[in-house]
Amino acid sequence: MIATARVMLPLQSGIAAMALDGARSAPHPLAPHQQMSARLLLVDDDARLSSMVGDYLRNSGFQVETAGSLEAGRTLLASETFDALVLDLMLPDGDGLDLCREIRANTRTRQLPLLMLTARGESMDRIVGLELGADDYLPKPFEPRELLARVKALLRRAAPQPANDDVLRFGRLEVDLGARVARLDGQVCDLTGHQFDLLVVLAQSPGRVLSRDQIMDQLKGHPLEAFDRSIDVHISRIRSVIEDDPKLPRRVLTVRGAGYVFARKQDADESS
Repeated sequence: MIATARVMLPLQSGIAAMALDGARSAPHPLAPHQQMSARLLLVDDDARLSSMVGDYLRNSGFQVETAGSLEAGRTLLASETFDALVLDLMLPDGDGLDLCREIRANTRTRQLPLLMLTARGESMDRIVGLELGADDYLPKPFEPRELLARVKALLRRAAPQPANDDVLRFGRLEVDLGARVARLDGQVCDLTGHQFDLLVVLAQSPGRVLSRDQIMDQLKGHPLEAFDRSIDVHISRIRSVIEDDPKLPRRVLTVRGAGYVFARKQDADESS
């Protein structure tokens, strides 16, 4: 795993130490809800990387627990509560995608913000991770500052929002902005926070075709990457829970060569 778990720190150990010392002396500001309260779990079998990244995040105001295997990660998740998970995909006792799948299947951890770390070069690995419910991914090698920024973005999106009674209604589907949930026939739809925010962007512009670039621009602070295939992955996931037939969508429609449009009229019994 040493070859796959590099971060983009200076190669010389002395300079690397100075970089981390600099992080200690000038911690990044956190939003009020994050200050010394956000607990992160980092699951990666590279002890050196975990130590360096863990120290960097701690000196930026987070509480950090580390685990070096899937089993250790499972044990901590079962016994403790965390605000976000940073998960390596390549672990000595299995694939991190397995843990991702378990987390999303468990009602206790289903909404846990999850950032994947991957040294795999294939985009399909990242797509599979997003399809399984990961909120974001970061390829190795990476800058610790970028990891910090992405973790903060995940926590901002997961933070409780001020009370808001606004509910967008489209026939049998309603998007509750205050509760941050979508409901179909009164039943809560199983969406990650990231997917809910994407649905809101679409639902707030019904009947308007939005390109991938426009969607990404409205999702300010969401690290969707320049490669916009992840938009398609999340749209597919949204359709799987809000459409009666995801293969014949009536709510989120694809406009070939242009983008997506959220239908104004979605159910046959709608009067307007």
